[in-house]
Amino acid sequence: MAEEELQMEEGGKKGKMMIVIIALVVVLAGGGAALFFLGGEEAPIEEDFASATGAPSAAPSSSSEPARVGTALYVAMPRPFQFNVPGAGRDRLVQIKVQLMVRGSDNEEVAKQHIPAIEGTLLQVFSAANADDLVTEAGKAALRDQSTREVQRRLQELAGAQVVEKVLFTGFVMQ
Repeated sequence: MAEEELQMEEGGKKGKMMIVIIALVVVLAGGGAALFFLGGEEAPIEEDFASATGAPSAAPSSSSEPARVGTALYVAMPRPFQFNVPGAGRDRLVQIKVQLMVRGSDNEEVAKQHIPAIEGTLLQVFSAANADDLVTEAGKAALRDQSTREVQRRLQELAGAQVVEKVLFTGFVMQ
């Protein structure tokens, strides 16, 4: 009977020791996973690294591009743009959903403040489009680039700075 109690105590100690070891392994694995997912940073792109450290970038920035300072934020236009465009065969109805890419919360606030002016500028650019051009990917890219230039020009007039870095089409439907 004494031998059975001794074996039970040893078995109980082994069981407790196994639980402690398993708990330790789980805690270490969880810590390692947290370090991997939260602590590790990817190597930044050269331009972003230079702007983040304050060092001058290797590529000279042209006066038409806004400074890449701050995190990229996206300002969604409140409603999609719907308009008719003429084409060689027939007129088409186009719907474009737009978001503006800005850098930093200050530019985000300025862009939100001037949404009506931005919408007006985009409608002017979109209304000058041709359905035959918008069928091709090159035509869509040209419209996107022209939209970016015109919005930047308009915000330069209104706010005194190029607030918007890019105009992005997040939805494009043509019927």
